[in-house]
Amino acid sequence: MAKAVKELRELRARVKELETARDAPIAIVGVGCRFPGAADPAAFWELVREGRDVTSEVPASRWDAGEYYDADREAPGKMATRRGGFIGDVDEFDAAFFGVSPPEARSMDPQQRLLLEVAWEALEHAGIATEALAERAVGVYVGICSTLHTSNVFDASSIERIDAHHGTGIAFSMAAGRISHFLGVMGPSLAVDTACSSSLVALHLACQGLRAGECELALVGGVNLLLGPQISVSFSKARMLSADGRCKTFAASADGYGRGEGCGVVVLRRLSDALARGERVLAVVRGSAITHDGPSSGLIAPNGPSQVKVIRAALKQGGVDPARVGYVEAHGTGTLLGDPIEVSSLGEVFGQSHTRERPLLLGSVKANIGHLEAAAGISGLIKVVLALQHRTVPPHLCVGERNPHIPWSRLPVDVPSAARPWASDGVPRVAGVSSFGFSGTNVHVVLEEAPEAAPAAPPVERPLHVLALSARSEGALRALGAAHQRLLGAGDAAAGDVCFTANTGRTHFRHRACAIGRSAEELRGDLDRALAEAAATPPSDPKIAFLFAGEGPLTPGTARGLYEAQPTFRRTVDRCAEIVDPLLPRPIREVLFDEGAGDAVGQTAFTQPALLIVQVALAELWRQWGVTPIAALGQGAGELAAACVAGVMPLDDALRLAVARGRSAQAPAAGGGDPAHDALARAAGAARLRAPAIPLVSSATGALADDAITRAGYWARDAREADRLAGGLRTLRELGCDVFVEVGPRPALIAIGQRDLDGSGGARWIPSLLAGEDDWSALLRAVAALYLAGAAIDWAGFDRDYPRRRVTLPTYPFERKEYPAPIPARRRADRGSDPGGDPGGDPGGDPGGDPGATDVERAPTAAARAGGSP
Repeated sequence: MAKAVKELRELRARVKELETARDAPIAIVGVGCRFPGAADPAAFWELVREGRDVTSEVPASRWDAGEYYDADREAPGKMATRRGGFIGDVDEFDAAFFGVSPPEARSMDPQQRLLLEVAWEALEHAGIATEALAERAVGVYVGICSTLHTSNVFDASSIERIDAHHGTGIAFSMAAGRISHFLGVMGPSLAVDTACSSSLVALHLACQGLRAGECELALVGGVNLLLGPQISVSFSKARMLSADGRCKTFAASADGYGRGEGCGVVVLRRLSDALARGERVLAVVRGSAITHDGPSSGLIAPNGPSQVKVIRAALKQGGVDPARVGYVEAHGTGTLLGDPIEVSSLGEVFGQSHTRERPLLLGSVKANIGHLEAAAGISGLIKVVLALQHRTVPPHLCVGERNPHIPWSRLPVDVPSAARPWASDGVPRVAGVSSFGFSGTNVHVVLEEAPEAAPAAPPVERPLHVLALSARSEGALRALGAAHQRLLGAGDAAAGDVCFTANTGRTHFRHRACAIGRSAEELRGDLDRALAEAAATPPSDPKIAFLFAGEGPLTPGTARGLYEAQPTFRRTVDRCAEIVDPLLPRPIREVLFDEGAGDAVGQTAFTQPALLIVQVALAELWRQWGVTPIAALGQGAGELAAACVAGVMPLDDALRLAVARGRSAQAPAAGGGDPAHDALARAAGAARLRAPAIPLVSSATGALADDAITRAGYWARDAREADRLAGGLRTLRELGCDVFVEVGPRPALIAIGQRDLDGSGGARWIPSLLAGEDDWSALLRAVAALYLAGAAIDWAGFDRDYPRRRVTLPTYPFERKEYPAPIPARRRADRGSDPGGDPGGDPGGDPGGDPGATDVERAPTAAARAGGSP
């Protein structure tokens, strides 16, 4: 009976867990966008906050607006508009960055190319380095519906020019699949086409995938490019398009929508996971729902009851009271029929929860940038995310008088004509975003303001910071450095936060630079030096050896700067002090750090344990920072530190041996009855010894340690015996070690190595600390040197002891070249250009391989490319 009751309780708990997961809130942690008039989220916010109209005449690079224009919608092959919302440079792409050959880049739908770049920018905005995503369950959900590239490619007169790349270049599935392949991720990857609602339907599916555990992270995007006049001609004849190419949403002058283009990508994670990982949450998806119009009055006619249903379903799924919703980003295409239906539907949902004194605010970004069709939903969602972040309702750009077919006086709604503070009654702000596809698929998403971050405890701050920047080329690195100099000059973010975000939230490539400074201004100044000294790292990972010296005087105050401002270092020293203090006449921390302690630290009885303590604390710090040796060499007390790092003996035994060695070395030379030497032998006999986990070079022989290292007699040797350090360093070099890090207060073994191995070439010698130099300055220069040598620093571990927050930084400066998309025959004849060909040959050159093979066959996965290859 008891067993049955227990099983029933467990079953109920599991059911509750599943029910909770089904409705779990989803965090938006990153945003990337290219919209008309805005190449990034910051510019997009300024655009909507200022209420600007950024529509323009059709660029000549797309089609001749005059040739295809006619005020008579019925004129064959003509459209009744010359304008729309356009972005620039859609022929440009950084093919080399994404490992795509020039032939394939030219054959790719520019929408695929744009998605790759914006997805990368969204991940950088989220502070997620792509190395961490390889082979993880990361989903990619893309809304896409424009087939103009396909139409242009398969124009009858150019069919002989179709190549092996066009099949993948035109497929909608590849819009998502290329991103997944490049990142090397293994979650769901799919393209969604529900016309105008595609990108928000993609977001709905991504939220479901996250809640179901199909993925742990999701990239959701929408893209639309106007690559030719064909669809515009059709929509104009269907009287869907406005004459002036603008969406005059909610206006009496509404006469159809203005087409627009662009791309938006958001990065999603379960809210609980995002908070646990310390990620910056921009907004929260509380609920979402989709419906279809069903038997409406026409195939593309809006259905009010279906809109009501989808909004209520989204609110219910998110457990959100309609009264909490302060703003709705409407679908709002700007049609005399559609706008009144949508506003009336909103009135039905929110009519009982809002009043004229406390109205529901409405707006639509289509009035600013046009109707982005497959990307329309994501553009509206990003607008609302930014509004929630800034706690400001942006103005709606309303042209002239309001639509008289909307019963404004009877509905508790309002359309702000100017930006206004977003009021709150002490609970998180909530908004809705609607997107209705002309195929009948409707979607509504409920967004909530991000939870307030808990205030961090007053930190012990590191006095210096390291800013690590990298790129795939020298030119891109310099551009990235210049962008960071501008950011640091603005002084909007704390130096530690800038460095933390750059170091942990970016993929690290081979071309690297490292700046060091106490403040944003110092970092900005040091970037000049860093960029001047920047160089490509070696093609292979460095093989690091740790060196531990056993002699050389310590001075009072050695490593005190680290003890005072590095919690991990401090904890290690304190743990060691607890072990050795009962064995010494004075507390070891007083001897080490108190300048009033006189020359006690220079006395061998104290020097040996003090040196070991500094060395193991530094080694622990290096381990936390991701720097691990493939081999180690130590001398004297330093050999005890090397033994600890190699796993030969535990720390407490090493410390007791160091105390005994110090006494033995300080005692006068004597025969076998020497009490100090007898104590050393006893300590060695009590040590728990085992075979090394990594190669350990014996200072006694200069060769790799053999079984003798696990016997007490080896460690009971007279501390004054000669060492064979030069031979030991040569052994490390023969093992392949090319980076030597001296772990200690001053470089003693490095001097020997530079003297005796100078002719071996290619070796780098890096001291952890330097006598007479500030601890932090020396140590961070060592970190920078290792990074420039190609070491994979664990930057999260580097900042683990300090409270940090992610901030917005410049994204990667893509080095784009032109890869012109194919154009229809009629325009080609006028322009006299090759359809899809490259007038200037293959820019950048083919990365190599069979020109008939697709890059997905030839190129390594993105995770491999992003990990530091050229």
